Amino acid sequence: MSTFVLVHGAWHGGWCWQRTAPLLERAGHEVHTPTLTGLSNKAHLLSPAVGLDTHIEDIVSYIEAYDLSEVTLVGHSYGGQVITGVADRIPDRLARRVHLDGFIGDGRPAIELLPDGPAGHYRHSVTEQGFDWLIPLRPLEKLGVTESLDLEWLTPRLTPHPWKTYTDALSLRGNHEKVTGVFIESVDWMRVFQKYAEIAEESGWETYTLNTGHEAMVTAPGELADTLLTIVEKDNA
Repeated sequence: MSTFVLVHGAWHGGWCWQRTAPLLERAGHEVHTPTLTGLSNKAHLLSPAVGLDTHIEDIVSYIEAYDLSEVTLVGHSYGGQVITGVADRIPDRLARRVHLDGFIGDGRPAIELLPDGPAGHYRHSVTEQGFDWLIPLRPLEKLGVTESLDLEWLTPRLTPHPWKTYTDALSLRGNHEKVTGVFIESVDWMRVFQKYAEIAEESGWETYTLNTGHEAMVTAPGELADTLLTIVEKDNA
């Protein structure tokens, strides 16, 4: 049995794994889906002070409070920045970190890790609609979500994301490099994170692709679960 901790990305909450988590549990694994401060059911804690360190501490504290070990830590999108920081803090509690179509943190703020086009959109929307401290919701169609049922399920659950998490630098001591890295890229959209899939491959990480949009846990839960199971079962073979 493996222990999964699934970390969502911007605008989401732990609820976004509801289609994927049961598939991992049915295969006999323990699954945790925490929500980051200021998002979803924790939106009442949202403030301009919520930053990247807040979210790293969310996950570190969660893992320590539940006394989890040999964790497969999965970070989607922005969550890849978070799990890099977590791996740097508590490498001995992790079996691996899986970056699901997301950042591989290198110390720079997340906004500097995005391609120029999306980064410009973020900055503009924060200024024009986000009161200079919130990232408004990104159109789901831009993320490769096309099915009406998926759009109807996702849209009312998304909440604005604290901008500070994207402008904070990621403080690293090098401990994250002790944790095995894996990358899964979703390729049926604009492929914002293709650069990080290439970095992962060049670094000798296991890499996988999913033929779906960015919201793989919603649009391709079966394929995502199968990939995650393949990753952990390799160690048990």
